[in-house]
Amino acid sequence: MQCIVNRRAQFSASHRYWLPELSESENKDKFGACSRFPGHGHNYVLFISLAGELDEYGMVLNLSDVKQVIKKEVTSQLDFSYLNDVWEEFQETLPTTENIARIIWQRLVPHLPLVRVQLFEHPELWAEYMGNGMESYLTVSTHFSAAHRLAHPDLSLEKNFEIYGKCARPNGHGHNYHLEVTVKGEIDGRTGMIVDLGELNQVIEDLVVEPFDHTFLNKDIPHFASAVPTAENIALHISNLLQSPIKELGAKLHKVKLIESPNNSCEIYCTESEDNSQTSVQNQPVLMQV
Repeated sequence: MQCIVNRRAQFSASHRYWLPELSESENKDKFGACSRFPGHGHNYVLFISLAGELDEYGMVLNLSDVKQVIKKEVTSQLDFSYLNDVWEEFQETLPTTENIARIIWQRLVPHLPLVRVQLFEHPELWAEYMGNGMESYLTVSTHFSAAHRLAHPDLSLEKNFEIYGKCARPNGHGHNYHLEVTVKGEIDGRTGMIVDLGELNQVIEDLVVEPFDHTFLNKDIPHFASAVPTAENIALHISNLLQSPIKELGAKLHKVKLIESPNNSCEIYCTESEDNSQTSVQNQPVLMQV
Protein backbone atom coordinates (compact mmCIF):
# COMPACT_ATOMS: atom_id res chain seq x y z
CA MET A 1 0.00 0.00 0.00
CA GLN A 2 1.61 3.25 -1.20
CA CYS A 3 1.61 6.01 1.38
CA ILE A 4 3.09 9.47 1.88
CA VAL A 5 4.27 10.49 5.34
CA ASN A 6 5.41 13.91 6.49
CA ARG A 7 8.00 14.89 9.04
CA ARG A 8 8.25 18.38 10.53
CA ALA A 9 11.49 20.02 11.63
CA GLN A 10 12.65 23.55 12.30
CA PHE A 11 15.74 25.68 12.54
CA SER A 12 16.60 29.32 13.14
CA ALA A 13 19.08 31.02 10.87
CA SER A 14 20.06 34.34 9.31
CA HIS A 15 20.90 35.25 5.74
CA ARG A 16 21.60 38.21 3.51
CA TYR A 17 20.76 38.86 -0.12
CA TRP A 18 23.95 40.36 -1.49
CA LEU A 19 25.90 39.77 -4.70
CA PRO A 20 29.54 40.94 -4.54
CA GLU A 21 29.61 41.61 -8.28
CA LEU A 22 26.97 44.32 -7.81
CA SER A 23 27.49 47.72 -6.25
CA GLU A 24 25.85 48.68 -2.96
CA SER A 25 23.19 50.70 -4.75
CA GLU A 26 22.52 47.87 -7.23
CA ASN A 27 22.12 45.36 -4.40
CA LYS A 28 19.78 47.72 -2.60
CA ASP A 29 17.70 48.24 -5.74
CA LYS A 30 17.52 44.51 -6.39
CA PHE A 31 16.99 43.13 -2.88
CA GLY A 32 15.71 46.05 -0.85
CA ALA A 33 15.90 45.66 2.94
CA CYS A 34 17.15 42.08 2.52
CA SER A 35 20.50 43.50 1.37
CA ARG A 36 21.21 45.22 4.69
CA PHE A 37 24.37 44.26 6.57
CA PRO A 38 24.84 41.97 8.47
CA GLY A 39 21.60 40.21 7.44
CA HIS A 40 18.34 39.19 9.03
CA GLY A 41 16.90 35.98 10.47
CA HIS A 42 13.91 33.65 10.45
CA ASN A 43 12.46 30.76 12.36
CA TYR A 44 12.21 28.30 9.49
CA VAL A 45 9.71 25.43 9.55
CA LEU A 46 10.49 22.46 7.35
CA PHE A 47 8.20 19.66 6.15
CA ILE A 48 9.72 16.61 4.52
CA SER A 49 7.34 14.35 2.56
CA LEU A 50 8.34 10.73 1.96
CA ALA A 51 6.69 8.01 -0.11
CA GLY A 52 6.79 4.24 0.14
CA GLU A 53 4.99 0.98 0.78
CA LEU A 54 3.67 0.12 4.20
CA ASP A 55 5.77 -2.54 5.87
CA GLU A 56 4.62 -5.32 8.18
CA TYR A 57 4.78 -2.88 11.10
CA GLY A 58 2.43 -0.41 9.43
CA MET A 59 5.13 2.14 8.61
CA VAL A 60 6.69 3.61 5.47
CA LEU A 61 9.80 4.42 7.46
CA ASN A 62 10.66 4.55 11.12
CA LEU A 63 10.12 8.26 11.85
CA SER A 64 12.73 8.15 14.59
CA ASP A 65 15.27 7.23 11.92
CA VAL A 66 13.93 9.95 9.62
CA LYS A 67 14.29 12.49 12.42
CA GLN A 68 17.94 11.58 12.91
CA VAL A 69 18.70 11.85 9.18
CA ILE A 70 17.10 15.31 8.96
CA LYS A 71 18.98 16.41 12.06
CA LYS A 72 22.34 15.12 10.83
CA GLU A 73 22.11 16.31 7.24
CA VAL A 74 20.17 19.55 7.68
CA THR A 75 19.02 21.05 10.96
CA SER A 76 22.18 20.50 13.03
CA GLN A 77 24.12 22.31 10.32
CA LEU A 78 21.66 25.14 9.65
CA ASP A 79 20.35 25.90 13.13
CA PHE A 80 21.75 29.17 14.52
CA SER A 81 23.87 29.65 11.41
CA TYR A 82 24.53 32.38 8.86
CA LEU A 83 23.24 30.60 5.76
CA ASN A 84 25.41 32.44 3.24
CA ASP A 85 28.50 30.80 4.76
CA VAL A 86 27.30 27.46 6.09
CA TRP A 87 26.95 25.51 2.81
CA GLU A 88 29.10 26.00 -0.27
CA GLU A 89 26.01 25.94 -2.51
CA PHE A 90 25.01 29.31 -1.06
CA GLN A 91 28.21 30.85 -2.37
CA GLU A 92 26.92 30.20 -5.89
CA THR A 93 23.19 30.84 -5.42
CA LEU A 94 21.74 33.00 -2.65
CA PRO A 95 19.86 31.33 0.24
CA THR A 96 16.35 32.35 -0.78
CA THR A 97 13.47 30.27 0.55
CA GLU A 98 13.09 28.39 -2.71
CA ASN A 99 16.81 27.73 -3.06
CA ILE A 100 17.19 26.55 0.54
CA ALA A 101 14.39 24.04 -0.11
CA ARG A 102 16.19 22.84 -3.25
CA ILE A 103 19.53 22.34 -1.50
CA ILE A 104 17.85 20.58 1.44
CA TRP A 105 16.37 18.16 -1.11
CA GLN A 106 19.82 17.52 -2.55
CA ARG A 107 21.21 16.85 0.93
CA LEU A 108 18.43 14.45 1.90
CA VAL A 109 17.61 12.58 -1.32
CA PRO A 110 20.55 10.12 -1.02
CA HIS A 111 19.13 9.03 2.34
CA LEU A 112 15.33 9.31 2.11
CA PRO A 113 12.59 8.56 -0.50
CA LEU A 114 11.61 12.21 -0.93
CA VAL A 115 8.56 13.47 -2.81
CA ARG A 116 8.49 17.05 -1.54
CA VAL A 117 10.38 19.57 0.56
CA GLN A 118 8.28 22.44 1.89
CA LEU A 119 10.01 25.30 3.69
CA PHE A 120 8.23 28.11 5.53
CA GLU A 121 10.31 31.25 5.97
CA HIS A 122 7.38 32.68 7.91
CA PRO A 123 3.60 32.03 7.89
CA GLU A 124 3.08 34.28 4.85
CA LEU A 125 5.91 32.97 2.66
CA TRP A 126 6.90 29.42 1.79
CA ALA A 127 8.46 27.36 -0.98
CA GLU A 128 7.99 23.84 -2.29
CA TYR A 129 10.53 21.78 -4.19
CA MET A 130 9.92 18.35 -5.72
CA GLY A 131 13.20 17.41 -7.36
CA ASN A 132 12.60 18.89 -10.82
CA GLY A 133 15.93 20.52 -11.63
CA MET A 134 15.71 24.23 -10.89
CA GLU A 135 11.90 24.29 -10.90
CA SER A 136 10.27 25.43 -7.69
CA TYR A 137 7.06 26.85 -6.25
CA LEU A 138 6.73 29.95 -4.09
CA THR A 139 3.62 30.91 -2.13
CA VAL A 140 2.76 34.26 -0.62
CA SER A 141 -0.31 34.84 1.51
CA THR A 142 -2.29 37.94 2.30
CA HIS A 143 -5.83 38.90 3.25
CA PHE A 144 -8.69 41.27 2.57
CA SER A 145 -12.07 41.90 4.15
CA ALA A 146 -15.18 42.19 2.03
CA ALA A 147 -18.94 41.70 2.01
CA HIS A 148 -20.99 39.83 -0.56
CA ARG A 149 -24.41 38.44 -1.30
CA LEU A 150 -24.96 35.13 -3.03
CA ALA A 151 -27.84 35.72 -5.41
CA HIS A 152 -28.11 35.20 -9.14
CA PRO A 153 -29.47 38.39 -10.74
CA ASP A 154 -31.79 36.46 -13.07
CA LEU A 155 -33.51 34.50 -10.30
CA SER A 156 -36.28 35.42 -7.90
CA LEU A 157 -35.64 36.04 -4.22
CA GLU A 158 -37.36 32.76 -3.40
CA LYS A 159 -35.23 30.78 -5.85
CA ASN A 160 -32.03 32.41 -4.60
CA PHE A 161 -32.95 31.49 -1.02
CA GLU A 162 -33.60 27.94 -2.20
CA ILE A 163 -30.10 27.74 -3.74
CA TYR A 164 -27.97 29.88 -1.42
CA GLY A 165 -29.88 29.82 1.87
CA LYS A 166 -29.24 32.67 4.28
CA CYS A 167 -26.31 33.82 2.11
CA ALA A 168 -29.00 35.27 -0.21
CA ARG A 169 -30.27 37.76 2.37
CA PRO A 170 -30.62 41.15 0.65
CA ASN A 171 -28.14 43.09 2.77
CA GLY A 172 -25.34 40.57 2.42
CA HIS A 173 -22.69 39.46 4.91
CA GLY A 174 -18.91 39.68 5.19
CA HIS A 175 -15.72 37.63 5.55
CA ASN A 176 -12.07 38.08 6.39
CA TYR A 177 -10.69 36.37 3.29
CA HIS A 178 -7.27 34.72 3.43
CA LEU A 179 -5.57 34.53 0.03
CA GLU A 180 -2.66 32.33 -1.02
CA VAL A 181 -0.99 32.84 -4.40
CA THR A 182 1.44 30.17 -5.62
CA VAL A 183 3.78 30.81 -8.53
CA LYS A 184 5.96 28.35 -10.40
CA GLY A 185 9.26 29.01 -12.10
CA GLU A 186 12.94 28.27 -12.53
CA ILE A 187 15.28 29.25 -9.73
CA ASP A 188 17.81 31.77 -11.03
CA GLY A 189 21.27 30.28 -10.72
CA ARG A 190 22.71 33.42 -9.12
CA THR A 191 19.95 35.23 -7.22
CA GLY A 192 18.17 32.05 -6.08
CA MET A 193 14.80 33.56 -6.98
CA ILE A 194 12.05 32.37 -9.27
CA VAL A 195 10.45 35.82 -9.17
CA ASP A 196 11.14 39.20 -7.62
CA LEU A 197 9.22 38.89 -4.36
CA GLY A 198 8.69 42.63 -3.98
CA GLU A 199 7.23 42.90 -7.46
CA LEU A 200 5.01 39.85 -6.90
CA ASN A 201 3.63 41.29 -3.66
CA GLN A 202 3.01 44.62 -5.37
CA VAL A 203 1.04 42.98 -8.19
CA ILE A 204 -1.17 41.15 -5.69
CA GLU A 205 -1.63 44.32 -3.65
CA ASP A 206 -2.48 46.49 -6.67
CA LEU A 207 -4.78 44.07 -8.49
CA VAL A 208 -6.50 42.27 -5.64
CA VAL A 209 -6.02 43.50 -2.09
CA GLU A 210 -6.42 47.23 -2.67
CA PRO A 211 -9.45 47.04 -5.00
CA PHE A 212 -11.19 44.23 -3.04
CA ASP A 213 -10.54 45.25 0.57
CA HIS A 214 -13.48 46.77 2.48
CA THR A 215 -15.87 46.53 -0.44
CA PHE A 216 -19.28 45.06 -1.13
CA LEU A 217 -18.15 42.77 -3.92
CA ASN A 218 -21.49 42.65 -5.75
CA LYS A 219 -21.61 46.43 -6.06
CA ASP A 220 -18.00 47.60 -6.01
CA ILE A 221 -16.30 45.05 -8.27
CA PRO A 222 -17.78 45.25 -11.81
CA HIS A 223 -17.17 41.57 -12.53
CA PHE A 224 -19.59 40.56 -9.77
CA ALA A 225 -22.45 42.59 -11.11
CA SER A 226 -23.24 39.50 -13.20
CA ALA A 227 -21.14 36.74 -11.58
CA VAL A 228 -22.23 35.47 -8.17
CA PRO A 229 -19.34 36.14 -5.76
CA THR A 230 -19.01 32.66 -4.34
CA ALA A 231 -15.58 31.76 -2.99
CA GLU A 232 -15.02 29.74 -6.17
CA ASN A 233 -15.92 32.63 -8.47
CA ILE A 234 -13.83 35.10 -6.46
CA ALA A 235 -10.79 32.80 -6.63
CA LEU A 236 -11.36 32.26 -10.35
CA HIS A 237 -11.58 36.00 -10.97
CA ILE A 238 -8.41 36.60 -8.94
CA SER A 239 -6.57 33.98 -10.98
CA ASN A 240 -7.63 35.70 -14.20
CA LEU A 241 -6.47 39.07 -12.85
CA LEU A 242 -3.05 37.76 -11.82
CA GLN A 243 -2.24 35.41 -14.67
CA SER A 244 -0.75 37.83 -17.20
CA PRO A 245 1.00 40.19 -14.74
CA ILE A 246 2.77 37.26 -13.08
CA LYS A 247 3.82 35.96 -16.49
CA GLU A 248 5.32 39.38 -17.18
CA LEU A 249 7.41 38.97 -14.01
CA GLY A 250 8.91 35.80 -15.47
CA ALA A 251 6.94 33.20 -13.49
CA LYS A 252 3.72 31.24 -13.96
CA LEU A 253 0.63 31.39 -11.79
CA HIS A 254 0.21 27.86 -10.42
CA LYS A 255 -2.55 28.13 -7.84
CA VAL A 256 -4.89 30.56 -6.11
CA LYS A 257 -6.33 29.43 -2.79
CA LEU A 258 -9.04 31.47 -1.13
CA ILE A 259 -10.07 30.72 2.44
CA GLU A 260 -13.46 32.21 3.10
CA SER A 261 -13.84 30.88 6.64
CA PRO A 262 -12.28 28.17 8.82
CA ASN A 263 -14.81 25.76 7.28
CA ASN A 264 -14.68 26.69 3.59
CA SER A 265 -11.92 27.25 1.06
CA CYS A 266 -11.33 26.67 -2.62
CA GLU A 267 -8.35 26.29 -4.91
CA ILE A 268 -7.95 27.26 -8.56
CA TYR A 269 -5.19 25.41 -10.40
CA CYS A 270 -3.88 27.00 -13.59
CA THR A 271 -2.62 24.44 -16.10
CA GLU A 272 -0.95 25.19 -19.39
CA SER A 273 -1.28 23.36 -22.69
CA GLU A 274 0.36 24.08 -26.01
CA ASP A 275 -1.96 24.40 -29.00
CA ASN A 276 -0.47 25.66 -32.27
CA SER A 277 2.24 27.46 -30.30
CA GLN A 278 -0.41 29.32 -28.31
CA THR A 279 -0.65 28.89 -24.55
CA SER A 280 -4.13 28.43 -23.17
CA VAL A 281 -4.77 28.49 -19.45
CA GLN A 282 -7.61 26.51 -17.96
CA ASN A 283 -8.81 27.42 -14.50
CA GLN A 284 -10.37 24.55 -12.59
CA PRO A 285 -12.20 25.45 -9.39
CA VAL A 286 -12.22 22.87 -6.63
CA LEU A 287 -14.15 23.54 -3.43
CA MET A 288 -12.18 22.28 -0.46
CA GLN A 289 -13.59 21.78 3.02
CA VAL A 290 -11.12 22.62 5.74
